[in-house]
Amino acid sequence: MSNPQQLRYSKEHEWLSAAEDGVSTVGITEHAANALGDVVYVQLPELGDTVTAGETCGELESTKSVSDLYSPVSGEVTEVNDDVVNDPSLVNTAPFEGGWLFKVRVAEEPADLLSADEYTEFAS
Repeated sequence: MSNPQQLRYSKEHEWLSAAEDGVSTVGITEHAANALGDVVYVQLPELGDTVTAGETCGELESTKSVSDLYSPVSGEVTEVNDDVVNDPSLVNTAPFEGGWLFKVRVAEEPADLLSADEYTEFAS
């Protein structure tokens, strides 16, 4: 498993891109996608919703289980990935590319996000 170095990670297994004009992209890690199994349904926050770091903001359903989606940061949702809603398997096949989940205008970023190396150690 190779976690992209430019991303930061939560202990709930979400990743966060660096902010561009104050907006970051959120997805789940390859580790989480593999643990879930084949994702068959994705419920994401709505455009304009306010999400809070560490709190539930959606749901991922797989052939194995249902898992809550947690936001790694606080802010306003500026975009959702309709491609992943229409084809949830993108979460498994491209968790760091086409399988991203939503974008958020970051109001507050918690200090406990992990680097790629820290997350790899945490997840092992």
